[in-house]
Amino acid sequence: MSEEQNVDLTFREAITELGQIVEALESNKLELEESLVKYERGIVLIRFLRGRLENAQQRVDVLKGELGMPVNDDVVDTTLQKA
Repeated sequence: MSEEQNVDLTFREAITELGQIVEALESNKLELEESLVKYERGIVLIRFLRGRLENAQQRVDVLKGELGMPVNDDVVDTTLQKA
């Protein structure tokens, strides 16, 4: 079983928790070990969220296909790319 499957949260709850982790890490008030634990949890949440988004995109593509709408495969995710 993957780590993402161990996340028992809604999408919104996972986003909220990830935001709290980011704030805590950016505060520079955590000890090294606590920072590492939070960082690892953040990675698990990111993988979970990415999987949920990919599932949602696949569902949208299926629905568009059923309606005879073109599925745009040219969309590129640039949210994590640096400028």
